Amino acid sequence: MPTLLRVGAYRFFCYAGDRDEPPHIHIERDQDQAKFWLTPIRLQKNKGFSRTEINHIQKLIQEHQEQLLAGWNDFFND
Repeated sequence: MPTLLRVGAYRFFCYAGDRDEPPHIHIERDQDQAKFWLTPIRLQKNKGFSRTEINHIQKLIQEHQEQLLAGWNDFFND
């Protein structure tokens, strides 16, 4: 489960078993979790985050999309 990015209390990561899915990122903070597709960026699953927080997370993903995609590719293509 490599961590690709940390911003404040948020951890952005992927699972080794995600190889066969399109590029995406899991986000967790405390007990809350979400999953976003990276191209195009869109929410796939949310467990516990408020709508306001999901909007904030989506903006963070937009700001770091290139880094997250590079991390995904590095992890799964090596």
